[in-house]
Amino acid sequence: MKRRITVVILCAMLFAISFPVQAQQPKKVPRVAYLSNARFSEIPYRLEGFRQGLRGLGYIEGKNIVVEWREGTNDQVPALVAEVIGLKVNVIVAAASSLTRAAKAATSTIPIVMAQSDDPVGSGFVASLSHPGGNITGLSTLAPELNGKKLEILKEVKPRISRVAVFISSNVGNFSQISKKEVDLAAAALKLKIHYLDVLTPADFENAFKEAIKRRADGALMEGRGPGGDPQPKEDCGTCRKEPAPGHVP
Repeated sequence: MKRRITVVILCAMLFAISFPVQAQQPKKVPRVAYLSNARFSEIPYRLEGFRQGLRGLGYIEGKNIVVEWREGTNDQVPALVAEVIGLKVNVIVAAASSLTRAAKAATSTIPIVMAQSDDPVGSGFVASLSHPGGNITGLSTLAPELNGKKLEILKEVKPRISRVAVFISSNVGNFSQISKKEVDLAAAALKLKIHYLDVLTPADFENAFKEAIKRRADGALMEGRGPGGDPQPKEDCGTCRKEPAPGHVP
């Protein structure tokens, strides 16, 4: 599945490259920017899959294609996008919706390939899935449909659960209206009360868990990678250690 997704991304990227390259000198080496809000050390399989896909299409990094690898938290994204645009890259590969949004705001001419988006139309990235228009193409995931299943698993693990805190990051854009609809429908069917709590930075987890406990939540659901593109919440949250919310589903 991962290989299939990588090939699709590469095909979209190369299709996007073809137009500007036609007007350039034949020997000019294309330059691609790969932007990630996850640490590269956490996703080596994605990077290697990307490189393998390039090699399979005849592109060898450092020989006939240049890849500008950039990683950073979401507050660093605008600077990363500005940097790669300044390098005059031919294509920008955006590994998350927040990166796609920042790239879209910064350029309407450089092709952008979104590696994943659960609602590209609702997010305003494309006009429609069949006719995206503009300078953005890529993949649309079905992740929102899994939200209901996550709640079902939570209910199975803790049958008496009645209130669930759902941590979202509005500044990241990792929780679309489609996702919320799926959560609300599943919650109604399972007779669960949902408390949406906004976590804007990793430091906010402490207060978010305190608020969840205050609202008597007995389960928690984390949507997406969380604030700043960081994985959640691990050992950095004292309240999580002292008063954990049972049934946390990452």
